[in-house]
Amino acid sequence: MNLRPLIIALDFKDRSEVEEFLNHFHDEKLFVKVGMELFYQEGPQIISYLKQRGHYIFLDLKLHDIPNTVKQAMQGLAKLDVDLVNVHAAGGKKMMEAAIAGLDAGTPAGKQRPACIAVTQLTSTSQEMVDKELLINENIENIVLHYAKMAKESGLDGVVCSTHEVEILNEKLGRSFMTVTPGIRMKEDSADDQTRIATPDLARRLGSTAIVVGRSITKQPNPYEAYLNVKKLWEE
Repeated sequence: MNLRPLIIALDFKDRSEVEEFLNHFHDEKLFVKVGMELFYQEGPQIISYLKQRGHYIFLDLKLHDIPNTVKQAMQGLAKLDVDLVNVHAAGGKKMMEAAIAGLDAGTPAGKQRPACIAVTQLTSTSQEMVDKELLINENIENIVLHYAKMAKESGLDGVVCSTHEVEILNEKLGRSFMTVTPGIRMKEDSADDQTRIATPDLARRLGSTAIVVGRSITKQPNPYEAYLNVKKLWEE
């Protein structure tokens, strides 16, 4: 598995749309993200289909519940042979520790457990939202750093954050602690519903471990060409 992957968000409504999209890539092995929209429609069968085609999978379900529920859920997800899963750091340390326990218990013998990362703050979250809606009296960078420290102490492998927090996380927690950064856009693209965004080359310069790219690839007339353009900026 590429240690600095470009993860393509398969934000499609069903398998037929996924198949149509992946046909642009022929036999290329990709790292793809399956989120709630697709997984809730297609279930574990979509994971089997993608694994059969040789792709790496980030199953992005953002679990957030009481520790025992998360543990049991992760035990089941570990059997799907995905490569990366996640939880919400806001669930606390006991919940995150339970997630790792569930993954360890559910991973078949001889297999490596999926990497597990914690969502710190969604890239659609603004400082204004933190202040006025969530009533958290802190700036976003401090919140992200605090949640990331909890995730590392809980045994997780990294976090989901925006590119704008990557440098401080690398400095405080080390580069081996993964920073997976969504909200990636090309310069000419619309921000859409994201607020804390960055280009692929900025994410590279700031030190992101991985980037998650959706509409800048999936909504383009030629997705494969768009993928190559993003990949060039990310890996150059």
